[in-house]
Amino acid sequence: MTSTNTPAFHQIVRPHEITAELKRELIDCWITVTNAGGAAGFPFPPVDTDHVAPVADRLIADLDPDRSRLLLAAIDGSLAGWLNIRRDINPVVAHWGTINHLQSHTSFRGRSIGTALMNRAREIARDEMNLEQLHLAARGGVGLEDFYGRLGWKEIGRWPGALRLAPDDDRDEILMILAPL
Repeated sequence: MTSTNTPAFHQIVRPHEITAELKRELIDCWITVTNAGGAAGFPFPPVDTDHVAPVADRLIADLDPDRSRLLLAAIDGSLAGWLNIRRDINPVVAHWGTINHLQSHTSFRGRSIGTALMNRAREIARDEMNLEQLHLAARGGVGLEDFYGRLGWKEIGRWPGALRLAPDDDRDEILMILAPL
């Protein structure tokens, strides 16, 4: 069997679509990415299943086609990365969504999984969720603004020192937008 670098995408839009195996893969990916230093929502590695599983459970419980979707990327049947697209149902802000938890598994780094996920998320947000723009917040100091910038995202602000990773390690939270989709 030949391997491919082109991921297959799959959306999960309802909690019952998550199998026990997929949930385990999602949690394992999150743990691996976080413990490798990834800015994936857990700022204080190391983490384990006891840390990640409750957060994953809440994310899964909130899945809904109109409000929250998981986008998964697989290579040769293995989870290579994932992200979450969310929208608030408040009609004042329902025209935009937020990207959360972009992750590419360390076993698949260097294969442009993150780029592929972000490009596919843009299509889903525009064509399926009828969003007009996407927002995200990224941790400063790790080059994420450059990665997103190459994909067309624009920095629209910073919260200086918003993230305290250690007593002497405060980072900016970088606010970014992608518009139009």
